[in-house]
Amino acid sequence: MSYFFTSESVSEGHPDKVCDQISDAILDALLKLNPMARSAVETMATTNRVILSGEISSPILPSNEEINGIVRSVIQKIGYQQAGFNWQTVEIQNYLHAQSADIAMGVDKEGAGDQGIMFGYAVNEIPDTEFMPATLFYAHKILKNLSEKRHNGILKGLEPDAKSQITLIYDNGKPVACDSIVVSTQHQPEIEIPTLREWIHGVLKEVLPEHFLCPEEKLYINPTGRFVIGGPDGDTGLTGRKIIVDTYGGASAHGGGAFSGKDPSKVDRSAAYMARYLAKNIVASGLAEKCSIQLSYAIGIAHPLSVFVDSFQTGKISDELIANFISKEFDLTPKGIRDTLGLNKAIYLPTASYGHFGRKADAFGFFSWEKTDLIDKFKTI
Repeated sequence: MSYFFTSESVSEGHPDKVCDQISDAILDALLKLNPMARSAVETMATTNRVILSGEISSPILPSNEEINGIVRSVIQKIGYQQAGFNWQTVEIQNYLHAQSADIAMGVDKEGAGDQGIMFGYAVNEIPDTEFMPATLFYAHKILKNLSEKRHNGILKGLEPDAKSQITLIYDNGKPVACDSIVVSTQHQPEIEIPTLREWIHGVLKEVLPEHFLCPEEKLYINPTGRFVIGGPDGDTGLTGRKIIVDTYGGASAHGGGAFSGKDPSKVDRSAAYMARYLAKNIVASGLAEKCSIQLSYAIGIAHPLSVFVDSFQTGKISDELIANFISKEFDLTPKGIRDTLGLNKAIYLPTASYGHFGRKADAFGFFSWEKTDLIDKFKTI
């Protein structure tokens, strides 16, 4: 069976991603002061203004001046120094408050911080894509390469806001060719489309396998012809509006909860990370070519209400057997997940751009849910 599939990504300068990074930078600052801090920081960004709301709870909190400094530092690092959005002059309004006592009652007893369903997913499409959908993996990679060249001064005249989209042609579940690519990138007024096209060509040749370079007539660069006004000055940003970019590019179900700004007592985040950890190790172990795991929780209740596994008829053993093994062998309580993955650390800012999954785990605890250290365990089923 042949079909087309598309995923998109957005750069760290996209308005929504600016907000995600601010929310996670504040979370990291809280966790440095107190690993058990509670956080659900929501950020809005518009023309030269950032508004913070939500909850932060801990016996030790950063001062308002420190929080303002965090906001400015994130914006500066992204590269916004424009008339309509400037890290030095942006107005910051802070409406953060303590967590609701009604919610805290359940969380303090190590229950889930909310009800909800969370999904983890992994797929073995082609080598070297970290068991991620190839469309999303390469959409992220295009923008990350473009951003690195902007930050390094190789491509002078680019601005931070950018989006990518890639459509691959699949045959029997494997990507075999590229149909089209869209890249829209903010630029300074003097940069013309032919120059942008030359730059993008260079990026694509660096990051894509040769057979994934699309036909010239299907390569769309800034389709409107001009992208000078961008970032929060061109479009209001909000935390949590890019959940499909953050996860699996539309290739998997999503429970609906966003990640950024939330501490790991919030199962929206921690259980989604655990579900990805399990799904990736199942596929990496060879038990299935594709795997989705759903976990469900009730507020204040520690253990998940259900564990559902779907291997899309690619499994070597039954999905029921895998689900029963997971329920028996892994601690899926919020505390168990935090302990297993080491989530009570300041590790979240890097997750807020270019995806929470398909990244490399490291010795410092970043992206711990991307480890494949459960392969031998799953092979015992």
